[in-house]
Amino acid sequence: MKRLFIITGEYSGDIHASKVVKELRALNCDLEIEGIGGINLQNEGVKLLSTQEKMGAMGLTPQILINHIKLGKALLDYLKNDYKPDLVLLIDYGAFNLTIARFLKKAGIKVFYYIPPQVWASRKYRIKLIQKFVDKVLCIFPFERPLYAQYGIDAHYCGHPLVAQLPAPAERREFFRKHGLDVEKRLVSVFPGSREFELKHLMSVFKETVTRLSHRHADLQFCISQAPNLSDEVYQKYLGDCDIKVIKGENQALLSVSDALILASGTVALEACLYKTPMIIAYRGPKFFYWVYLLVRCIKRVSLPNIIADKSIVPEIIQDKVTPSNITYEIEELLYNKERREDNIKQLGQVKEMLSDKNSALEVAKVIDTELFS
Repeated sequence: MKRLFIITGEYSGDIHASKVVKELRALNCDLEIEGIGGINLQNEGVKLLSTQEKMGAMGLTPQILINHIKLGKALLDYLKNDYKPDLVLLIDYGAFNLTIARFLKKAGIKVFYYIPPQVWASRKYRIKLIQKFVDKVLCIFPFERPLYAQYGIDAHYCGHPLVAQLPAPAERREFFRKHGLDVEKRLVSVFPGSREFELKHLMSVFKETVTRLSHRHADLQFCISQAPNLSDEVYQKYLGDCDIKVIKGENQALLSVSDALILASGTVALEACLYKTPMIIAYRGPKFFYWVYLLVRCIKRVSLPNIIADKSIVPEIIQDKVTPSNITYEIEELLYNKERREDNIKQLGQVKEMLSDKNSALEVAKVIDTELFS
């Protein structure tokens, strides 16, 4: 019986891994699977060497570093001396997984990498590590494959996992009724981010923008999305006495029923694109970190729809340009300039088509099946 070991570091990686395992089972692979993951892998019958609790810790404290080193050593000892897998599948979590890949390669263990580090966005030097220590890259964006090919890296485009995992659009009238919204008014929704420092740097300007838009347009109403990982206490600290409706834990539904979106940059922009909801990106942070970002970035675009399309579809308002007047102008254009709105929706649809030609988890499963059983 062939043996596969999967290494994930965060909750999202555990979800992606579980989808791959489910597809492998459907292919009737005679395959023993173990890994590092969470509840989703466990639910697919995967034996876990360790859970993600220590992997997913945030920060660079001495204790976190020690935990990672200990886990890495125990993992390598187990794989080399006991489990002896035919293939190790790394998923996301670049810093840890690239370090592990180095030692796996030295041990003669074959390594595939699904959802590799975004070397095209920053820290391009990592592509040299992938070139040395990874046997095959299973990439999720169409433009990644030719990039890896330039370095002689074996890469297979699998499609983006979000496409198959994203829920269908919510029923607009039902969602509006549930949350006391007016079906006759347009809805502008604000997604200020899932980290406290993002609220600190963005919430005040977003609130002022909502106030400005509401005074200028009686046909608009507004919601703000509260990330599930942020406590009510933290959120209220930055929201203050603003009377904008807060919706918690319904990100995808809110994205799908909105007429326009004000987003901090992130995966949420790609989700919005797949729903073809017009959006603007507005993001700022501490100036020092912005300067560092400018030094390490490889591309000038910020949002994933723009990066994938290699052109400006989504307006990007960054750092000092993040002002209520700039955001207001772009939102008004997307709502009231009919020609621009229709063109924007059309171009978002084109990006969606670029990503929707493959079932990502199934593609990964097929590649693994071919590698181990052909």
